[in-house]
Amino acid sequence: MKKVITAVAVLATLATGALAEENRALEGRKGQFNILALNLGVLGGMAKGSVPYDAAAAQAAADSIVGVSMVHQATLFPEGSDNMSIDETRAQPSIWENWADFESKWADLGTAAKGLQTAAAGGQEAIGPAMGPLGGACKACHDTYRAPE
Repeated sequence: MKKVITAVAVLATLATGALAEENRALEGRKGQFNILALNLGVLGGMAKGSVPYDAAAAQAAADSIVGVSMVHQATLFPEGSDNMSIDETRAQPSIWENWADFESKWADLGTAAKGLQTAAAGGQEAIGPAMGPLGGACKACHDTYRAPE
């Protein structure tokens, strides 16, 4: 009986560890997307003129977007962290079925982010056109791998 209780305790600990890892990954990727949204909001406000252009703030926001685009996605998207397996995510299972394409779309985001980083120093009028490719990269991934609300 003691061996059965020990085995159950070990399995429960392993399951809890896996759940904790899954939750950390989910929280990490939510944080990643929050950082992207925050910085895109800063740059979008400047591009529209609703926020005064500030070269240092624009560069910092663009640099942050590039930094986020460099995060290794496999750590934040472990298999089994899709919307069919857990709540609080819109990540579709097709991400893991087409991992190479998902990574390619993430790389496209990085390329567009670097373009925005270069444009940020060019003044308010340069930001908007550079945000187009970044938005397109976001949309390409969301259209394919993100479930609707």
